[in-house]
Amino acid sequence: MKRVVLGVLALSVSSALMAATPKFDGARISADVKELASDAYEGRSPATAGEEKTIAYLSKQFADAGLQPGGDLKDGKRLWTQAVPLRKGDIVGAPQLALHQGGKTVALEQGKQIAVRAAMNGASNVDISKAPLVFLGYGVKAPERNWDDFKGVDLKGKIAVVLINDPDFETGQGDFDGKGMTYYGRWTYKYEEGARQGALGVLIVHETAPASYGWATVAGSNTNTMFDVVRDNPADSHPLLEGWIQRDLAVELFRSAGQDFEALKKKAQQRDFTPVPLTGASLDAKYAVKTEVITSHNVAARLEGSSHPDETIIYSAHWDHIGVGEPDARGDRIFNGALDNASGTASLIELARGFAKQKRPQRSVVFLAVTAEEKGLLGSEYYATHPLYPLEKTVAVINMDGMAPFGPSRDFGIYGAARFELLDQLKDVAKGWDIRYTPDPKPEAGLFFRSDHFPFAKRGVPALSWSAGQDWVDGGVAAGKKASEDYTAKRYHQQGDEWQPDWVFAGAARDLEVLYTLGNQLANSRSWPNWSRDESFRAVRDASADQRK
Repeated sequence: MKRVVLGVLALSVSSALMAATPKFDGARISADVKELASDAYEGRSPATAGEEKTIAYLSKQFADAGLQPGGDLKDGKRLWTQAVPLRKGDIVGAPQLALHQGGKTVALEQGKQIAVRAAMNGASNVDISKAPLVFLGYGVKAPERNWDDFKGVDLKGKIAVVLINDPDFETGQGDFDGKGMTYYGRWTYKYEEGARQGALGVLIVHETAPASYGWATVAGSNTNTMFDVVRDNPADSHPLLEGWIQRDLAVELFRSAGQDFEALKKKAQQRDFTPVPLTGASLDAKYAVKTEVITSHNVAARLEGSSHPDETIIYSAHWDHIGVGEPDARGDRIFNGALDNASGTASLIELARGFAKQKRPQRSVVFLAVTAEEKGLLGSEYYATHPLYPLEKTVAVINMDGMAPFGPSRDFGIYGAARFELLDQLKDVAKGWDIRYTPDPKPEAGLFFRSDHFPFAKRGVPALSWSAGQDWVDGGVAAGKKASEDYTAKRYHQQGDEWQPDWVFAGAARDLEVLYTLGNQLANSRSWPNWSRDESFRAVRDASADQRK
């Protein structure tokens, strides 16, 4: 596609395409985060009063900035929102859970040794008695890699016990992507494949390093309200029982079955691994599930292009968080989600303010705040399957999930290690601020599959999620890494993710200048950036090339 290559070259060298970059206000970002992450919003869970307050706040901020509604059409006019139907599930009361092992029955406490999710396969009750347990390695069936952890096992009436991440994680070498997580390593895939293979349930063994977060994050994320897209046959994608167990429980479970956990893990890293029944071990699980189909909402604001309004650049961030759950040690039940992702949502608002003050771009710019990211990227998945503006003419998606609350850094990154022209352009733009690109320092965390750019990427749209760097101007890599590790351990998907009075958001304000410039260049060009030829998303994008001129 010669015209794309020429367009990218022109984009990177022509300063005439760049409008004056507006200055963004860190104090204003902080004020928006403080509001959205306040207890009044109850953790911004979908289909709650917190959602209603969030939608009202975002719509007002976008309107005050001078943007137009960009959501669903009603009576010939656009709304601020896009309706997103979701299946909602809640466990009623405390689940009764027990493990039978070595002739003993051990009661399990929800959120402590085990974290089970509300059934999303359509069942109103989970009533499992002494279901046998089978160890299935990493729970991967990948024909293109000649890999099958199931190898003909009959899982009817049985619970699959699987490891998190990929078989390559421990060694960094093998048939997957070394230390880089593939989609086969994601917990969502483990449940989906378990359902496809006929398992009654799937339990994932939690270990902090391969999961990239601690048990507190698992418990906080999985013992609250669950959501899913509305499916014709939900049991095709969800087994009856979905959950996680602590590593220590798994070690004892394997030992009582005459197996060694570490030894079996090593075997699971080989192609010739075969399923291992955990002899004498079984699980009881009994609880009611309340399910209903509800309507949540994406929020969309639009700046219509002056000469190519049918071509769109999307900036996105997810507005939702976990909501209200069990109290922590302080008695706090609200998961405020200040960094995750009130910071990205506030930055989206601030970016919209900046665009609205400048000369109207040639292409349209959409500011999309999506719902239910915390439940599996559901809002962005819904948009990608029901786009308000055609994906074939969506130039790029630039997503923000966790923006820098302190000072600026000398580097930046993106989630994952995809290769595409949009990243090359971003690198060129960042040089104007003397910011260098640093590859994802934790490819094993699978962040590429965990943020809202992914549903767009897998449908061919060039899409990335911005990641603030860790080489801080004030304090260097040591300070940046310390802050990141502290957040992951103490606040990520926990009640402690609250607004802090020392958050100046100077880093986010500077980063928005970079992201504005990238999007503004795209919005005032004829460029159509594409994926590298060795990326699987390239073929999907190329299939619609005749719709882009």
